[in-house]
Amino acid sequence: MPVFPKISLRPEVEKYLKDGFMNKEVVNTLGKAAAERKFETLLKHLSHPPSFTTVRVNTHLTSVQHVKTLLLDEFQKQFNGLSVPVLQHSDLEDVLLIPVIGPRKNIKKQQCEAVVGAQCGNAVLRGAHVYVPGIVSASSFMKAGDVISVYSDIKGKCKKGAREFDGTKVFLGNGISARSRKEIFSGLCELKGIGIRMTEPIYLSPSFDNVLPGYLFLQNLPSAVVTHVLHPQPGERVLDLCAAPGGKATHIAALMHDQGEVIALDKIPNKVEKIKQNALLLGLNSIKAFCFDGTKALKHDMTEDTQEGPPFSPESFDRILLDAPCSGMGQRPNMACTWTLKEVMSYQPLQRKLFSVGGQEEGCCKGTWSKGDLRKEYAVWGRSVPEFQPGERSRGGASLAEFQRQPEASGSKAGHEAAQLLKPGGMLVYSTCTITLAENEEQVAWALSTFPCLQLQPQEPRIGEEGMMGAGLSLEQLRQLQRFDPSAVPLQDPDQDALRDATAEDMIQLANKDCIGFFIAKFLKWKSTSEKDPQK
Repeated sequence: MPVFPKISLRPEVEKYLKDGFMNKEVVNTLGKAAAERKFETLLKHLSHPPSFTTVRVNTHLTSVQHVKTLLLDEFQKQFNGLSVPVLQHSDLEDVLLIPVIGPRKNIKKQQCEAVVGAQCGNAVLRGAHVYVPGIVSASSFMKAGDVISVYSDIKGKCKKGAREFDGTKVFLGNGISARSRKEIFSGLCELKGIGIRMTEPIYLSPSFDNVLPGYLFLQNLPSAVVTHVLHPQPGERVLDLCAAPGGKATHIAALMHDQGEVIALDKIPNKVEKIKQNALLLGLNSIKAFCFDGTKALKHDMTEDTQEGPPFSPESFDRILLDAPCSGMGQRPNMACTWTLKEVMSYQPLQRKLFSVGGQEEGCCKGTWSKGDLRKEYAVWGRSVPEFQPGERSRGGASLAEFQRQPEASGSKAGHEAAQLLKPGGMLVYSTCTITLAENEEQVAWALSTFPCLQLQPQEPRIGEEGMMGAGLSLEQLRQLQRFDPSAVPLQDPDQDALRDATAEDMIQLANKDCIGFFIAKFLKWKSTSEKDPQK
């Protein structure tokens, strides 16, 4: 049963999503009533956290079993002797799953209250403590050491420094204040660190603050699946176009046993530094991070390479990961999204620019191809961005206005770098953390019609469901996609007894379904883009 209301969206955004999930193909297959129930269920599930916390073990430095043992000891301390299992995923051997207990309904609310921002609240629901910058309001009498009830201002209406707030707020649990109200809002200096240590969260999840930092990486389950689908091999050269903060880039390097070369691009200097810090922390030397505009990643002149960094020569990568900037509508928990329809819809053209910022000839992106078109260049428009966190306005750090100033994908004028940078026989994996048809299946249909050198491929491991109907893809093509749908299973209400009775297999199957919304497509480049057509 839901304990939170469904995600709050602007009416036009909710209608836009509903139209996608109740398109003609879906309604004809499921029926109108069933399709509508599924959509409403999805909105309810988005406001609740997944049933499992997922960590990826850095197998370059340690073994999965060793980390599992260390985590069991750590959780015994965190949960005061409460036994919480740590499961190794059967299909993702470097992934560990920790079930979330809750929602716990018998937590007594306190007179002393603190209100936190929505994104801070989302983090608390996934096991985080409250850090000082996230505190928006606190009772006038709050002192360090007080037991505090913590609430989330899901609509962003609470004024900073308020002494009380009667607007829409959601109870997150109780904690102990590490600072007084006076210290938090004095304005004398910018405080950091933990402001409230959560002791009775309504969702009991482990905290990973400074827990085995070199041995594990906190990651959503589908994000770990992506890199396994890419299937990088030792000795290969792999490009991660949207690499910050480096979760997938470090996973690629670990799967390659740190043998080969992983190129990670980002346009923002401090985000590139974060990639380098994570690589160093995890002991990975094969990652080379560059602060570089991905739109210029393809080297157009034929002079000999004199540097290891970008731009790069055509057909110089064995595999490319495009974990694209997106609307992030699959993130959980997310109780409110204030984006306009214009902002949500801005990502589809942006993603197409990531596949191709135009062509050297007019019409090369219009979807009508002759054999001679295979000689044309292909590319990814590579704005570098970090792993999406709920509430960020754009993954690339750019404003909506910047996105709209870019030329449209059809009929524009540059090369097609992703396919051009990819070697014949190479693999391109496209992924998003959103649920919209426009950013997922429609992009696949567009890519297949736009880039005839790319062919859709089946994926291993297969964890998610098949793609959603409505983009004109065949049933066979839909089966080659992976869509992670948060509405696939009912909302869970596990307690200690339920965990004790459940089998490991049942829990892993639940973790596969009750996760964030996500999408994965895998393409093979079956022919060189420079190969001349004999008929021409």
